[in-house]
Amino acid sequence: MLHQPISVWGDLLVSANASTSLLAADEISKMTTRIAVVDDDASVRTALKRLLETSSYELQIFESACEFIKNLPRGIPECLITDLQMPNMTGLELQHHLNRSGVKIPTIVITAFDEPDTREKCFVAGAVAYLLKPIRKATLIDAINKAIEISK
Repeated sequence: MLHQPISVWGDLLVSANASTSLLAADEISKMTTRIAVVDDDASVRTALKRLLETSSYELQIFESACEFIKNLPRGIPECLITDLQMPNMTGLELQHHLNRSGVKIPTIVITAFDEPDTREKCFVAGAVAYLLKPIRKATLIDAINKAIEISK
């Protein structure tokens, strides 16, 4: 079963005093929303970091699933974006590990290789989205919003 992403956006409100701006409630929520990105490719991590920093999320960037797991005691993110194909532990294996450990994080799987069997396995493991690289910003933001809504 494929999940359809949802989209929730807020507007920036500017006060009468031009030097002061107020953020809408969902913009404030974004600043406290932690998103973890796990990808072994440095260029993908950098691109996702740049893309998501402009959306005001609190980012945690990891180069491996093992590094991400080691950092879980510091706090569980509201959304996990993980590459599918990584050495040592794939994104799907990471999902299985989290499930066995009782850690429920809405997960977005990203990949350059669309394999229908693997896509289905990711959804069965609990992925909220399965996105193909290169990823459009709007598509990723929609998937993140869906993951955040699920994590509430």
